[in-house]
Amino acid sequence: MLQVKRKDKRPIWQQLLDQAIHNITTGKWAPGELLLPTRELAALIGVSRSTVQTVYEELFSRGYTVTSRRGGTRVSDSIYKPDTKEDSPAQGPVPPRLPSLHASIGQLHSWFGDKEQHYAAIDFSPHEPYLDEHFQKNWRHSFLKASTAADLDSWAYGDAYGFMPLREQIQRYLSLERGIHVDTEQILLTSGAQHSLDLIAQALLEEGSTVAVEDPGFPAAWMTMHYRRMQVAPVAVDEHGLCVECIDPSARLVFVTPSHQCATGVIMAEPRRQQLLRQASERQFWIVEDDYDSEFRYRGDPLPTLFSQQQQNTLYMMSFSKMIAPGIRVSAVIGPQEAIRQMALVQELTYRQLPIMEQLTLTHFIEQGHFRRHMRRVRNVYRRRHAAMTKALAASGLSERFTLSGAETGLHMLLEAQPSYDEATVTRLALEQGIRIYPLSKYCLNSDRRGWVLGFAKVDEAEIEAGIMRLAQLLMHN
Repeated sequence: MLQVKRKDKRPIWQQLLDQAIHNITTGKWAPGELLLPTRELAALIGVSRSTVQTVYEELFSRGYTVTSRRGGTRVSDSIYKPDTKEDSPAQGPVPPRLPSLHASIGQLHSWFGDKEQHYAAIDFSPHEPYLDEHFQKNWRHSFLKASTAADLDSWAYGDAYGFMPLREQIQRYLSLERGIHVDTEQILLTSGAQHSLDLIAQALLEEGSTVAVEDPGFPAAWMTMHYRRMQVAPVAVDEHGLCVECIDPSARLVFVTPSHQCATGVIMAEPRRQQLLRQASERQFWIVEDDYDSEFRYRGDPLPTLFSQQQQNTLYMMSFSKMIAPGIRVSAVIGPQEAIRQMALVQELTYRQLPIMEQLTLTHFIEQGHFRRHMRRVRNVYRRRHAAMTKALAASGLSERFTLSGAETGLHMLLEAQPSYDEATVTRLALEQGIRIYPLSKYCLNSDRRGWVLGFAKVDEAEIEAGIMRLAQLLMHN
């Protein structure tokens, strides 16, 4: 019998419905069993007939019962009977084994420094920018203003290319700051470098295509391409940047970081740039130019981009992760209009669009001048920390015993050792002393180069000096 529990806060009809469903699914009311007429059941329970009618209607609409004019309401014969615990399978379907995925994620975590495993008081992270409460205050202000000003149309399905006012702001920024002059149809907004590369792989390459990457270089680039079943061909890097003559002749895409090479920090020499552009034109392959931290240059203006010299087969990647904060997850790919259109189609099919709130907030952040002031402020911070880093490396003797590169631009430097050096032991010993350093081997595919990629964006001047001096004591005794 169904019962009304007066202390239950649920509506009476909901209580009765839940009890009825429980009776049916547990077999207490057997398939084909005739239920009492609504008037009779209502009188027995002490509720109105309309309440019982609501319960019966809901049972029927969910397929628990069947009705007929003469046969009344019966429990459906097709109700699933659960197996006994002894007969029930132990678990549901088992996901397929994806060894390449698990291996890549493990390598990615290792590249980032396995921060969940070990705490470090001084972290020379090359991955993260400087953030402070001033930024947080301005971003919060833009968030509140943008959410207040947004009209209802902003919350509908949007443009797969990205929010038009934000693309217009990026268009203006590229023209004024990087010498890149494009239409908004040549700009596609994405949620980070890996998302950009994933779209490029899906839209512009065929499965099994050969992709050339720097070695050492940006691990996420070759991981993403490998996961998309591309053939990854490493290309050596020397003091002049990518060794263009070593690019696989069958390569359909070359990923390069010419302004500040991802691992070594070297600047790609002008003859190499021209050689790469000529090869791309002759062999008809894509150049993907990741310009991730070229904004932070300590001698002169930012270097000209490859894209500004040859737009027809170059894809230019920019990101706000280093310029503002990784958590914003807004970046852009700039390229030939037809290539960007095809990437936008893939985005529309697989991701639909980026979340609107981040785009609205970033647009306001730029329009109100917060972005320009933020860049001016962090450049001053980085200039001081860069000076502290170079001074500490020189004072400690490390820049004489090891090869220092990448000091002209960007937010990290490379302290390179001989290939036979015990890089892993020093990395472990440093972490035991509260210093996290990033081994060069984590950036390598086939290369046997060894050393440490040292970032300074998140370490203040006093910590830089203390950390480098302690690191020197370790390195000088190994």
